[in-house]
Amino acid sequence: MRKLIYIVNTSLDGYIDGPGGAFDWTTVGPEFSAFSEGLTDETDILLYGRVVYGWMSSYWPTADQEEGAHPHDVAYAPKWRARPKVVVSDTLTEVPDDTRIIRGASLEADLTALKHEEGGHILLTGGNALASTLVGLGLVDEIVMVVHPVVLTGGTPLLSGVKDRLRLGLLESRTCDDTVIISRYAPAAP
Repeated sequence: MRKLIYIVNTSLDGYIDGPGGAFDWTTVGPEFSAFSEGLTDETDILLYGRVVYGWMSSYWPTADQEEGAHPHDVAYAPKWRARPKVVVSDTLTEVPDDTRIIRGASLEADLTALKHEEGGHILLTGGNALASTLVGLGLVDEIVMVVHPVVLTGGTPLLSGVKDRLRLGLLESRTCDDTVIISRYAPAAP
């Protein structure tokens, strides 16, 4: 059975974006880039909510072709293009051939079916609403939190839509590039 993994960048004060949705504060060094690429190599499906999908689909198709592209972009963009995507949306009507839309009404059943298929992980990147919903449904097998050394003082709090207390067990914690801390958690048994 596949694992559904939620990876999210967060500030030291627990925000996943800054005031006004700003996302200009993350730091990607070679160690964090290698971690991200390795996790993607274990992944068969990239999962997004509508908003994050919009950002990703406007950036990653050509990110490695920009003059002076960051080394992470050069390494990650081909991996992004090579993987099928799933976007959860009740409003999108058209997506490229490598992308499937799941509607909210069938979210739990469709993602449960995807998890029961053979293959690599399903990787949910960023966002709050979809992640909170999936955590609440018990569909997230692992949370990978990447803490950056910045205090944003506002924005969208991490997992702010989760309604019930969730106990987690630490699987791993490491520092990358003397800058970010990556912690991997799994829901703890009740």
